[in-house]
Amino acid sequence: MSIKSFFTLLIFSSLITVVTAQNKRPNIILIMADDLGIGDLGAYGQTKIATPNIDALAKKGIRFENFYSGTSVCAPSRSSLMTGQHTGHTHIRGNKEIEPEGQEPLADSVTTFAMYLQQAGYATGAFGKWGLGMIGTSGDPTRKGFDEFYGYICQRQSHRYYPTHLWHNSTKVILPGNDLTTKAVYAPESIQEKALDFMDQHRDKPFFLFVPTVLPHAELAVPVDAFYEKYANAFPETMHKGNDYGPKATVPGYASVEKPRATYAAMVSRMDAYVGEILKKVEALGIADNTIIMFTSDNGAHREGGADPAFFNSTAGLRGFKRDLYEGGIRTPFIVSWPQQIKPNQNSNHVAAFWDIMPTLLDVAQIKLTTYSDGISFAPTLVQKGKQQKHDYLYWEFHEDGGRQAVLYKNWKLIKQKAKSAESAYMELFDLKKDPRETTNLAAQHPKVVQQLLALIDEAHTENAIFPFVKK
Repeated sequence: MSIKSFFTLLIFSSLITVVTAQNKRPNIILIMADDLGIGDLGAYGQTKIATPNIDALAKKGIRFENFYSGTSVCAPSRSSLMTGQHTGHTHIRGNKEIEPEGQEPLADSVTTFAMYLQQAGYATGAFGKWGLGMIGTSGDPTRKGFDEFYGYICQRQSHRYYPTHLWHNSTKVILPGNDLTTKAVYAPESIQEKALDFMDQHRDKPFFLFVPTVLPHAELAVPVDAFYEKYANAFPETMHKGNDYGPKATVPGYASVEKPRATYAAMVSRMDAYVGEILKKVEALGIADNTIIMFTSDNGAHREGGADPAFFNSTAGLRGFKRDLYEGGIRTPFIVSWPQQIKPNQNSNHVAAFWDIMPTLLDVAQIKLTTYSDGISFAPTLVQKGKQQKHDYLYWEFHEDGGRQAVLYKNWKLIKQKAKSAESAYMELFDLKKDPRETTNLAAQHPKVVQQLLALIDEAHTENAIFPFVKK
């Protein structure tokens, strides 16, 4: 038995002891925001936007300081999450659009952690944005472990908060009054109702509720209600001109917004209120003590549609945004609550990433992981039992803008920019312990460290025919 296998068995055994004492597998709720910056939450230092429910969730459990998304853009980050593999191995490594509606699907050979939970008897539901395969393909959410799906199947469609339709499993649900010229149904509200209904329907058996909400992804749009009125006159504003609803509207466009800062803040607060509704429902159903709740974001803060992450300090002072492999593009909030198991009001410096969520959730659900994963269960950190195994390094890649690769090894972070071209590629090396904001490139001063980390990049990356990382 390898050392890694031994530690995996040790961790798994410790969790079996914890969960068996309850005589029931825990319910699992995983809420993932879309393009929410780590600094957009009060729990991580936000001062202009109110997020009381998520802040309260952090006080009830554990807040991670050094948690990373799968990568800095939507589809590959979600693929990393669902498969437990980093972007050097996971099936989907970029945003590849497929007409008429969808993205490159997860292959038949890919196993998600939702499939494990479903096969173990969990009721499974996903409500929000999928982006990992169209209806009827190998990446259809109902073929990847979910009994029920409701929401946007396509991330391109999710650019609109008043879309013409959503999907309920294989049924196209037309939203009355939404035709890209008029607006009637605010899609996140409809999706939230379905998520709450799922909890009501499955209160008496273990369930896995996945809520990949589209908020606060661009476009910037929110109903004119109490959430908006709270911020309507709070900030100086400059109107953003976009692709408006009307005869010339396109599906992936972003509408104009008169007050983008107020609108963005209202979207974050609305998302927080939805989290509060889920927490309230858990309490009302009497299942709080046996429910593990996780909250995160798919990547760093975005700048589309008039969003102003600099104004809100959405990156908490870190460099970079969505699509960057700087810390601001991949460091994400991560909060976990599990009454009776996780002590309240904790902060953790444990370094973990999206691909660790799969082995962790299978641990707490007493399910053996039998497919390949780059992840390591952080369950010992959650319940403070057993020895916490650590990564030798973390790896990311990004396939647009000439390609980027990054590796984090101890205090060193290497980013290979323009990585798809040997002629154009250049290296950025940062000492995150001394320079957490990645202001000073040390590549020229430490050539041996650069070569050591480049070797780790080569080790981590396996070529993918669908998303080739062409090296000239």
